[in-house]
Amino acid sequence: MLKSLFSLKEATILNSFEQNNPHPDEQPVPGTPQEQGEEEELSEQADQILQIGGVTAKKGKHTIHCLTIIGQIEGHYILPAQNKTTKYEHVIPQLLAVEQDPEIEGLVIILNTVGGDVEAGLAIAELLSGMRKPTVSLVLGGGHSIGVPLAVSARKSFIVPSATMTVHPVRMNGLVLGVPQTLSYFDRMQERIVKFVTDNSNITPERFRQLMMNKDELVMDVGTVLDGQAAVDEGLIDALGGVSDVIAALYGMIEEGAE
Repeated sequence: MLKSLFSLKEATILNSFEQNNPHPDEQPVPGTPQEQGEEEELSEQADQILQIGGVTAKKGKHTIHCLTIIGQIEGHYILPAQNKTTKYEHVIPQLLAVEQDPEIEGLVIILNTVGGDVEAGLAIAELLSGMRKPTVSLVLGGGHSIGVPLAVSARKSFIVPSATMTVHPVRMNGLVLGVPQTLSYFDRMQERIVKFVTDNSNITPERFRQLMMNKDELVMDVGTVLDGQAAVDEGLIDALGGVSDVIAALYGMIEEGAE
């Protein structure tokens, strides 16, 4: 009987020790299920930002996706490794996924770009303008060159007062054949850009061409640099504003469409 009592006491002590000091291979996952879920979500968002330069925000009033277009837009040719780039082969499938995802209710496009490949930038702009989901763009820093069509491709566009937009004709690097066909090609490409910009903003084709061909402002080129207020005054961008204005406008579109 005495031996039995001692065995029971030893078993109780052993169980208590194992509960307080679990085996290294059987350590419980720290935190509550809610904390674990939050950590997984943050990890997923970090992966999204690293891989595709965007993030889906789910904790607000509405679920929205943020797409960043930064640096130089990379098209058919790979740019040097030191260049900060936005690759159009990453952005295009991302936009299709946003349009098809039933959980995502709207899209914010953040722009700080020096321009880049004309056809790649125009392709992204055409996709953006054809989306059914509410879209809002915000120009931070710069929205130069082919960044102009990208900025106006959203349903509503904003620009911060300190940002600038450079409007200039189509340019090409490398060997160019000085023949009439080359000039005709440039002219047709230029008209595609003029038509897209004027169809998606409040600026007239005549005024846009005037800004493009202005020879009194840029030292090494023709064109015009517009600051935030000037871009709004010209009808290129809808309004001055910041992040809060962008979110408010997007929420308004989402709620208006749901009614």
